[in-house]
Amino acid sequence: MHLPSPLSRRRLQLGAVLPSFAACAAVAVVVAGLAAPSLHADEGMWTFNNFPADQLQKSHGFKPDQAWLDKVRLGSARLAQGCSASFVSKDGLVMTNHHCAHTCIAQLSTKKNDYVKSGFYAASRAKEMPCPALEVNQLESITDVTAQVNAATKGKSGAAYTDAMKAVTATIAKKCSTSDAVRCDVVTLYKGGRYDLYQYRRYQDVRLVFAPELGIAFFGGDPDNFNFPRYDLDAAFVRVYEDGKPLVAKHVLPFAKTPAKAGDLTFVTGHPGHTSREYTIAELAFERDYGQPQRLYRYAEWRGQLTEFRRRGPEQSRIAGKDLFSIENGLKARLGREAALADEDFFATKVKEQNDLIAAIKDPALKRDTVKAISDIAAAMKTQRALWMAYVQLEAGWGPYSDSFRQARALVRAADELPKANELRLTEYTDAKLPALRQSVLSKAPIYKDLEELKLIFGLTKLRETLTPSDPITKLVLGKKSPEELTKELLKTRLDQPKERARLWAAIEKGDRSGIDKSKDPMILFARRIDGDARALRTRYENEVESVVDAASETIAKARFAVYGTTRAPDATFTLRLSFGTLKGWKERGVDVDPITTVGGAFEHHTGQDPFALPNSWLKAKNKVDATTPMNFVTTNDIIGGNSGSPVVNRAGEVIGLIFDGNIHSLGGEYGFNPENNRAVAVHTSVILEALRKIYGAGALADELTTP
Repeated sequence: MHLPSPLSRRRLQLGAVLPSFAACAAVAVVVAGLAAPSLHADEGMWTFNNFPADQLQKSHGFKPDQAWLDKVRLGSARLAQGCSASFVSKDGLVMTNHHCAHTCIAQLSTKKNDYVKSGFYAASRAKEMPCPALEVNQLESITDVTAQVNAATKGKSGAAYTDAMKAVTATIAKKCSTSDAVRCDVVTLYKGGRYDLYQYRRYQDVRLVFAPELGIAFFGGDPDNFNFPRYDLDAAFVRVYEDGKPLVAKHVLPFAKTPAKAGDLTFVTGHPGHTSREYTIAELAFERDYGQPQRLYRYAEWRGQLTEFRRRGPEQSRIAGKDLFSIENGLKARLGREAALADEDFFATKVKEQNDLIAAIKDPALKRDTVKAISDIAAAMKTQRALWMAYVQLEAGWGPYSDSFRQARALVRAADELPKANELRLTEYTDAKLPALRQSVLSKAPIYKDLEELKLIFGLTKLRETLTPSDPITKLVLGKKSPEELTKELLKTRLDQPKERARLWAAIEKGDRSGIDKSKDPMILFARRIDGDARALRTRYENEVESVVDAASETIAKARFAVYGTTRAPDATFTLRLSFGTLKGWKERGVDVDPITTVGGAFEHHTGQDPFALPNSWLKAKNKVDATTPMNFVTTNDIIGGNSGSPVVNRAGEVIGLIFDGNIHSLGGEYGFNPENNRAVAVHTSVILEALRKIYGAGALADELTTP
């Protein structure tokens, strides 16, 4: 199940999870399906301003025109929290996965009404419930700003490069962001070979309309995760509101009237989070030898902590469900990537790919610069290893790991950053990013003190363990207190109360920082005490690692352009991409895997015991539903984590499915693509309509989806 989170700085945060996979025992099969360096027919998560229409014409006999591309682009949506979606009705209805809406569903749940477990349906607009922290983005335009960025950073390195890059991107984004309803991001493509400005329409009034029970949204649970056949209704609907009324959506991707079948040409439009296909060998080696193992250790321990916490009682089980759901996916994703990187044959193909690039460069000066750039990145990886653990513990949120601390740091830094000129602020505090930050701080999502206690004790204990008790950072954070003692002190905070955060934020935006400077709140005092050292680590990391890698990657990108041009899609960046493929199965151990499952198969797999227990709503409606209704299907589309919630569309630009996962072989998509067995997994639109009408009594919603 693809569960991406917002992209962190070089993906170092605990929450940076992309796709998961089915079972640890199955990891070994992943590496056999990894791609060789050559480009395959259906490979590529293409930008909308560089879509290979001619290539598609040659391989599939269809060439989309600009009007088709515009329709699909404007009908697509992004959930700023890390997923994809689509506008599917003129009344602002947006379709995504249940697991993408899971956070909202959990935040709206209470001890009395657990909507994750029982499902949710708003039978009228008045009953649609606002999601506390969900933001929907619609990509309105793409502009090439490469010349501006290159001019600002030319000849610079280290701190000068970092400062110049921050300043120019902040300036470009601010000029573009004409109001809080507009979001603008400068996007790095081809690892610095190109910079595009993406302008989005931002919607922050988003309300939950429908979500099925978790039992059917994640039917089969971990045993089935990243496997196929599948029998999941991993779908949810939210509605975008504007000025208190449902959005009048001008661009919609309607449900197809003709159900998808084997052999159909398929397109996936969505926001793949991150791939590493352009990484140098040194970057891949860092991940293989250090980055991935460290994450795996932490994820495994945190899963154990959460599992034990859930056993304390029904309420603890409910409030920790979202975190456990996410961490289990993250753990499996990391295990899959680590297995791929540890495969000697695959790693040899990446070495050969890098060597082939160098050999293919004709210009002696460019070849010399490229070799130096690769060497510079290798040196930066050594620096990264020296800084990494301290950085993730103090700056990236591994040590003081809690929602209350995250809010405290946001407030403390906002008081420091907002008075500065826009181009001098930390990136997340620039004018273009401020609406999202404001929404996060003012969110009314509940913060549970007992779960906060678990998080803080775990994070602080691991900080002391990994950095050692005598490390200056450990002494800074803990002083002479134990993790338990410091946690008890910090949890006297009032920042779990939305009204208190709103009071402080309102004053900060008015230029009054006295609430922060004079605060006696223990969490704010703690955030202030460690912030200087955290900022210093961040500055070192930016100047000694990120700036070196970014500048060197620009040089390598020039070499790739010289050799390959734009015939290859850039690495995924959580920006809108379009891939094409076919609804098609594959061979697994010599046996053909059918590309489509049916509702009847779900009932056949029902055992009555989790995770193969169908909800009562399904069991009661068994005789009403058509057992032959298509349920899930697979395609050859190139996807990765972040594509969760992506619509699958046909030649007519109509929705035929909803991406929610990949098969076990798709894990190799982080580093390469093999169309022989890499498959995307989707919910068939036929089962969505069948379930709405015959199981959930949501005929009005089904009518909305099928009304032109």
